[in-house]
Amino acid sequence: MTKQLTGRTIFITGSGGVLGSTYVRRMLEQGARVVATDLPGHRAEALQAAHAGNEAFRFYDLDVGDEAQVTEIFKRVLADGWEPNVVLNNAAITGEMLMGAGKPFPDFADTSVADFERTLRTNLTGAFMVARQMDRDIVGRWPAALINVASMYALNGAHHPIYDGMPFKNFSAYGVTKAGIHGLTVWLAGYWAPRGATVNTIAPGAVFNNHSEEFQRRVGELIMLNRMAKPDEIADAMLFLCSAGAGYMTGQLVNVDGGFSAW
Repeated sequence: MTKQLTGRTIFITGSGGVLGSTYVRRMLEQGARVVATDLPGHRAEALQAAHAGNEAFRFYDLDVGDEAQVTEIFKRVLADGWEPNVVLNNAAITGEMLMGAGKPFPDFADTSVADFERTLRTNLTGAFMVARQMDRDIVGRWPAALINVASMYALNGAHHPIYDGMPFKNFSAYGVTKAGIHGLTVWLAGYWAPRGATVNTIAPGAVFNNHSEEFQRRVGELIMLNRMAKPDEIADAMLFLCSAGAGYMTGQLVNVDGGFSAW
């Protein structure tokens, strides 16, 4: 039986996080060749260790906020004999990432321009630079697909009280950049259509990642299905968007949020 992603070579940014690593695992299981990228560190090391010896897996260090690195990344992959035909703009600075790095969560009035722009650089400018390099090196050479990863907060306001007393917060730059991601999608969808490329956005909901029972309860009250998502449930939708079955979809925002956005 043919697997869902046979014949696909998928390039993923931010591959070491809870969703990124799930995408890598599931895509390999479904027959894809996977080019995983992330910042150097323990997440990247764990990902490489998990897939060591798998000939369908490659890993490259990549900071999506570094223009020089992004400019060269597809050239490096192509020179190694792999031709990505699906790209996932998945890298992002999140509240949980900042918590893990011991970063503070200032009130909005105390948010520095430097911190706001640092998030913008990774979450949105980085996605633009990856897409721009895809335009230069991939689009038009063979049919291609780009999936931009947004969030349940892309087009919906954050419910700030659920973060009271929690070690992480929702911060303004996150929602702003995730809204911008879909703006990039709809602009590129029309621009690339004549060259045989599609562009879509996936907006994951609240994904369980060892959250406290209290946080799970608070979030669940905002969601029709009354619970957080399992990482594999987001991956199920991502697999479809990466497959040939999504070939007639472009410019779309796919919410995978348990009904959060439908209230």
